[in-house]
Amino acid sequence: MKTLLQRVISAKVVVEGKAIGEIEKGILVFLAIEKGDTEERIKRMAQRVLNYRLFSDDDDKMNLNVTQVQGGVLAVSQFTLAANTGKGNRPSFIAAADPALGKPLYQLFVSQLSAQHSPVATGSFGADMQVHLVNDGPVTFWLEI
Repeated sequence: MKTLLQRVISAKVVVEGKAIGEIEKGILVFLAIEKGDTEERIKRMAQRVLNYRLFSDDDDKMNLNVTQVQGGVLAVSQFTLAANTGKGNRPSFIAAADPALGKPLYQLFVSQLSAQHSPVATGSFGADMQVHLVNDGPVTFWLEI
């Protein structure tokens, strides 16, 4: 499982010309489910995302998480993060989970976030999405479990 976190001023997901998920200040989470990922790993990643400190405190140190700053979370499935780009000019997606596994694990990830935090918005699993964001910083982190 791979996750790309971006601290944002705002972010939204558009499908077929309509905004389906939108947040103001918070984090945009791109999530790739890989073969071998489990419910337990999903739960750990959701907890890690919510606890990850990427917002500045009064001393301008990254010591605050999204919950502490009452920010939003926008979770978007992105299988391309699971790509093997080690050789050649075309990525291999052999490590990405099949949608039959990926979709329920993505939904579990979102439900784990929602059970502990609000607001949580989402993209649409498997859809052709346009993601609009204003990265704050820029601050971007890559997390793996």
